[in-house]
Amino acid sequence: MRFFDKDLLLYQEASKEIYESVKALPIVDYHCHLNQKLIAEDARFTDIGELWLGGDHYKWRAMRACGVDEKYITGDADYYEKFLHYAAIMPSLAGNPLYYWTHMELVQIFDIHEPLNAETAPDIYKRANKVLEGLSVRGLLRRFGVSYIATTDDPIDSLSDHGVYDGITVCPTFRPDKLYTLDEGYLAALAKAAGVETDTLEGLKKAISLRLDYFQSKGCRISDHGFGAFPKHYATEEEAGALYARRATLSAEEKDAFFGWLLLFLTGEYARRGIIMQLHFAVVRNNNPAMFARVGVDSGFDLPADAPVLADVIGFLAKTADEDRPETVLYTLNDSNLSDLAAATGAFRHVRMGAAWWFNDTVEGIRRNLKAVGEYSVLGTSFGMLTDSRSFASYVRFDFFRRLLAEHLGALVERGEYDMSAAIHLAKRVCYGNIQEALGL
Repeated sequence: MRFFDKDLLLYQEASKEIYESVKALPIVDYHCHLNQKLIAEDARFTDIGELWLGGDHYKWRAMRACGVDEKYITGDADYYEKFLHYAAIMPSLAGNPLYYWTHMELVQIFDIHEPLNAETAPDIYKRANKVLEGLSVRGLLRRFGVSYIATTDDPIDSLSDHGVYDGITVCPTFRPDKLYTLDEGYLAALAKAAGVETDTLEGLKKAISLRLDYFQSKGCRISDHGFGAFPKHYATEEEAGALYARRATLSAEEKDAFFGWLLLFLTGEYARRGIIMQLHFAVVRNNNPAMFARVGVDSGFDLPADAPVLADVIGFLAKTADEDRPETVLYTLNDSNLSDLAAATGAFRHVRMGAAWWFNDTVEGIRRNLKAVGEYSVLGTSFGMLTDSRSFASYVRFDFFRRLLAEHLGALVERGEYDMSAAIHLAKRVCYGNIQEALGL
């Protein structure tokens, strides 16, 4: 078998046939952290070092784990030096998704079909940069077949760079995590963005509603929330007003109760607007205090938290009647009780499991996700893959997922346990059709 050839991760003849049916479908990336300004400007990259290492914390974590000095990760070394150090760790990454993604990017973007390592790095650097000379951000997106991108945006953001560029629709996602902090500076910024005061709970609700209206005017069809754990307490409207009035002095339990009220308030706002609600949980942020102080957030120091308490997940879902719930997608960073979460989706309408998230978007993590969702929920209703990435090269992850999905379904077909025509139909739905319909594209 040729290194990273056309049948990568496809071991059954049925899998290859299923993959052929989905490999060229358009990409709908409904959750990412790309910089929309770079799309609007159709920016270019100075070199492959910038493309790969300018903001990819997956790569930064691996480099740190291999002992690379921070100078060559987030420090002031030039991108050529950073690229050489990244290349040097490649042979150590057997089984790591970075090994797959890096070589898939070399093949699909640069037509380079050889292993990256310390010896091949200088030549690969030159050849890749030659390709990049004629490739802009939008050109790269078109090469991957990207048709829709949902960026991640704060309620106070201007959204001035969202729009349609060369047939690629770039829409905002409503990400209200900073509301949970009740930070006075942030609340003042929200008041300014919405044009209303946020001193009272009614003012806060009005500001959130106005910003949601604005987001929708810019094409927003989806929201996103990131938190460690579901609330255990839920304030009533009256209690929430009293808590908000003395927000600077709340205990941990009172903050949790206010968070519970806020999450339910937002749930209702999304349902009224037909906005999908994504919930990302079981994550603990910024675990290395010294490095957090040095390089800041989203730099590779977040980790899975304890597995979500199923009773708390159920408690949240049970607070909203089925007919009043927006389409809700659950993602856990700790998938140790994934089967329990998947089973819970069968007890509430308009709830489904999301893709294998973050540390779980490995070969085995995606396989676990597909198996658990298939066995305990319904695989055919999945929204499929997303990048959750800051890298414009990360769209190989869709091909990575499509191959693993095709192999999962193909194995069932080869064993006589599933129908081939149904497998092809399901693969098309999961890879494109379900999310296309859900977003109204």
